Amino acid sequence: MGVSRLDVFYRRLLLTKLFIGGWGKPEDLKRIFEFRKIIGDRERCKSLVPEDYPVYIDKTEELTDCQIHDGFFISPLEHLVPGILPPEAVKARFQFIVPKRWQRNSPVCIHLAGTGDHFFWRRRTLMARPMIKEAGMASLLLENPYYGYRKPKDQMRSSLKNVSDLFVMGGALILESTVLLRWLEREGYWPLGMTGISMGGYMASLAVTNWPKPIPLIPCLSWSTASSVFTTGVLSKAVNWTKLEKQYAINSVYEEEIIKLLEYCGADSFKMGQELMKSSPGGVDSLEHLLGLSGDDRASEAQYSKAGGEAEAGRGLLIGGDPGRGRAGDKVDQLLSSLNSSGTSLDNLPRSFHAKNTLHAKKTDSGKCCQPSLCKESISFMKGVMDECTHMANFSVPVDTSLIIVVQAKEDAYIPRTGVLSLQEIWPGCEVRYLNGGHISAYLFKQNVFRQAIYDAFNRFCLKYPNLH
Repeated sequence: MGVSRLDVFYRRLLLTKLFIGGWGKPEDLKRIFEFRKIIGDRERCKSLVPEDYPVYIDKTEELTDCQIHDGFFISPLEHLVPGILPPEAVKARFQFIVPKRWQRNSPVCIHLAGTGDHFFWRRRTLMARPMIKEAGMASLLLENPYYGYRKPKDQMRSSLKNVSDLFVMGGALILESTVLLRWLEREGYWPLGMTGISMGGYMASLAVTNWPKPIPLIPCLSWSTASSVFTTGVLSKAVNWTKLEKQYAINSVYEEEIIKLLEYCGADSFKMGQELMKSSPGGVDSLEHLLGLSGDDRASEAQYSKAGGEAEAGRGLLIGGDPGRGRAGDKVDQLLSSLNSSGTSLDNLPRSFHAKNTLHAKKTDSGKCCQPSLCKESISFMKGVMDECTHMANFSVPVDTSLIIVVQAKEDAYIPRTGVLSLQEIWPGCEVRYLNGGHISAYLFKQNVFRQAIYDAFNRFCLKYPNLH
């Protein structure tokens, strides 16, 4: 199956760069990876969030068909890993949209935000209000760290400044979802479930791995790991690889210390790069073209950054970037097409941190930062850290996988599935529903399909666990 042309075209329209600050502070990465080993094990983290964790409602609005409650609480991550969250993100904010008339029981679905989904209006308009009308189901919309009111002052729109920010976001949302699920239980709501679209689907999946009871989960337009998103998908070209390569080359702590904290997370993480080298006529040089790192593109990027061009893609459904189109961009699309047609992906690259003999000596000369070997090492390191914190095989299996309905787009260019473990392999018993088209078209035109999957998962739960409340 090929990739959606609309996905590729849409990403070209967005002028932004991801991770302009680099990998993040090495000490922060170390703390995050150590904490991941705790929250990745459901049994170890049962007591991390107290049953009576305080949650506050500070505003209520009456509408014709529902009440909208605005609430907040302090993120448990601030207590467990102090200082890892930016000050603006410490207070978790949410909106609770409750129907004035329940049709049956009092079901609540928690919606986590996708990339670029600031504040609450998008989820409220496209999902929550229709769900009240169609099924009498309440929705709780949690605002992601780094978004909306929780966005750091030095962050441009939706573009996370550091790679580590994505991991901090995930850890915070796992704990914050637990707070809200327990609060809803105390308030007598039942049944409870979780959903999200794109990045929101990843985060909802991670949160459910931590919940100690059966629960409906409906991840839409997400898959088993975020590593392919940033190394194989169209968003890989939005990554500031030049900055990441330079930091990786100059600071030996990434290779010598952080690599040791990464864990094996599935067979896909160990596939070697021979297939990619064979399928790419340019060999290792094709990696630079794949990631838009030719000399012309690097020069263009330098001018772009100097002009402060990291701005705005928040209006879009997803973030991506392409400061300058040209021959490298065309070759990227050709290579992406050939990779998809041959079944090959960048997941087949060597995992340099799992095979230390493949690592070269550290390059301290910044002029060497453009070498293909360093490019390959940076991609491998990106895959490693992404798999560490987002690969579902690194977390506990949800209590009842039959309550999981995954909705995927067949031609999704943002969420590649080639070369990575499938969710069916990691969560045997889950259901996967496929839509025709790509990521963007599904987001724009298939919200009703997402909602139906939510209703089906909740109905399945009620039939299987009628007395579990």
